[in-house]
Amino acid sequence: MRVYVNYENKTWKKYDIDFEKIASAAVLDADKDAEVSVTLVNDKKIQRLNKQYRGVDKPTNVLSFELGDDLLLGDIFISLDTVVKEAHAACISVEEHTAHMIVHGMLHLQGYDHLNDKDAIIMEQKEIKILKQLGYKNPYEESNNDYPQCTEESCCPGRWITKLKSIKIRQNSFWQYFLASVFGIICSFGFAPFNLWMLSLFAIGGMYYLITRKTGNISFMKSWFVAFPFGAFYGMSMFWWVFHSVYVVPELTDKFAIWVIPGLLGIGLICGFILSLPFAVIRYISSKPANRAILFAVSWTLVLWLREWFLTGFPWNPISNITMSMPMVINSIALWGSLGLSFVIVGLIASFIELLRYRKSKSCIVVFVVYAVLFLIGCIYGLHNMHKSQPNNMENIPMIRIIQPAKSAEYKRLRVEHSIREVVQKRYQDLIDWAKEDRTVEPDIIVYPETVYPYWVAEPEFPLSRILNTNVIMGVLTYNAGKKYNSMVIADKTGEIQHLYNKAHLVPFGEYRPFGDIIPTPGQLSPGSQAKKIMSINTKYGDFKVAPAICYEIIFSDSLVPRGGTPDAVVNITNDTWFGQTPGVYQHLDMVRRYAIESGLPVIRANYSGISAFVMPDGNVESMLYVGQTGHLDGFVWGAHNTVYRILGRDMWVIIILLFSIIVLKSISVFQKKD
Repeated sequence: MRVYVNYENKTWKKYDIDFEKIASAAVLDADKDAEVSVTLVNDKKIQRLNKQYRGVDKPTNVLSFELGDDLLLGDIFISLDTVVKEAHAACISVEEHTAHMIVHGMLHLQGYDHLNDKDAIIMEQKEIKILKQLGYKNPYEESNNDYPQCTEESCCPGRWITKLKSIKIRQNSFWQYFLASVFGIICSFGFAPFNLWMLSLFAIGGMYYLITRKTGNISFMKSWFVAFPFGAFYGMSMFWWVFHSVYVVPELTDKFAIWVIPGLLGIGLICGFILSLPFAVIRYISSKPANRAILFAVSWTLVLWLREWFLTGFPWNPISNITMSMPMVINSIALWGSLGLSFVIVGLIASFIELLRYRKSKSCIVVFVVYAVLFLIGCIYGLHNMHKSQPNNMENIPMIRIIQPAKSAEYKRLRVEHSIREVVQKRYQDLIDWAKEDRTVEPDIIVYPETVYPYWVAEPEFPLSRILNTNVIMGVLTYNAGKKYNSMVIADKTGEIQHLYNKAHLVPFGEYRPFGDIIPTPGQLSPGSQAKKIMSINTKYGDFKVAPAICYEIIFSDSLVPRGGTPDAVVNITNDTWFGQTPGVYQHLDMVRRYAIESGLPVIRANYSGISAFVMPDGNVESMLYVGQTGHLDGFVWGAHNTVYRILGRDMWVIIILLFSIIVLKSISVFQKKD
């Protein structure tokens, strides 16, 4: 067998490969005196050939051109760039993968093909047998992933990746989907009240590793399906608690309990499609490892951004929230917001996995260092934000009293034992009694939670504030021009309503029907026309300016303060009675803390059943009333300041992240040529 080797790419010469021996071993049906030409090229040359003869405008590993002659078998072209990349991805040597490509090409020249499953199996079996005779392992066996140069686990981090890859979880097998589901469930434990942030990092890293064992060669929809279990189980394990609300009121239970299982499955379906998108993108797009890590972080960030618009949006639990127990880290969102921190965290995870795989890859090292530097910059700014959030002058600031009723069980009994009129009168009197519970201190502002007022408000007067002889902020239901609103009212000590804010972001399926009457909804309210507003309260210390937020409106990043506005605080009134002591209550508080840091504003939070709290601009909870605790909470707020994030805004940061990623991708191409 005569083998003519043409080194068009001189870099091939540094590899000690016996092309004649390998090609001769692959002679099955051809004459022993046959001739073959092996041309060693780069991606640029093989892409040109691939486009010219196969109509595919991208590089490949090997091309075979059969001449149809018994002696002159044909030509084999092999690209070093693709072979090196694939060898690294499979954790085998370049020599071993090149041997496979030569054998593969030789079989093509002898009439073997893999256009259908039957022919592919025959050809693969031939390849396996020939390579075994040459001393190489089965290239189609997933456990074939040893690093030839690694002899000690302690000095070779890639060895741990090798051990992981030796676990035989085959593509599209039951265990692949099962493991993806487990990773999705584990990921939810990084958030409150568990705060096991390491589990979230492990789950995302594990799923990233699982999904990137192989890339390309399947449709995008198939890629999406492969990643679907992660998103579905991640979503269900994060949001199951929303259905606790159905069982709080017997009337709701009778009417809506039948929708709990379909609703939970619906959450799984929606989250499966949405939250698995970043994994589907990198599974579908065959990319260089360093590029893939950046693409994953960008995709994750864009999914979080787009989630803020779906069905009016539900941006709950961005991955940045797992760092709530790390003040310096979470305060970096004052610089680039939760989307920015999520971009850094996810990028760190992905680049770390790629670095373990390709520890000698300069581009992977550079990308990991880039994300590490970003993380450090965020921490430094986080310290700066924590410093700015400290009180400078505690004089001449109003004292605020938060009322937390937590009386739902008692009111249920009242409704059974008394008339509606008596129940309403009792609730109204309780509002007065709670506010006057501590007469040793006279608050400047009293804040009640969402929808606590027992009457509809349709007039400019508010008698309760006149009775209490102080400024009152309260959640009420209002009626105007045939429409019902969930509102916040601010009334002065004379009983005159100074400001009225109607909730702009309504809760889908709770406050309005997104699909008409197809799925029944407990309430049907109208949205307010103004989402961003600042309202002034006149106190003895001057005007105290607040930005209103009702219930989950505060979870929307960059949503409450008008551009250029300078409030002293955000007032968030809510009612989490529906969720009992499920994770949702604690996660809602973390979303409040997130908004406080991003905006540089303290938050006065009044929750009907808890948790009510004074949250400072660095996310620190200064004081709080726990779930189910009835009483009041007196306190002050301070430290309001502008942040880089509030100046630039969410959408501008998304643009910055995209531009930054493009620049990094362009820059690392220099290092990829050296890999």
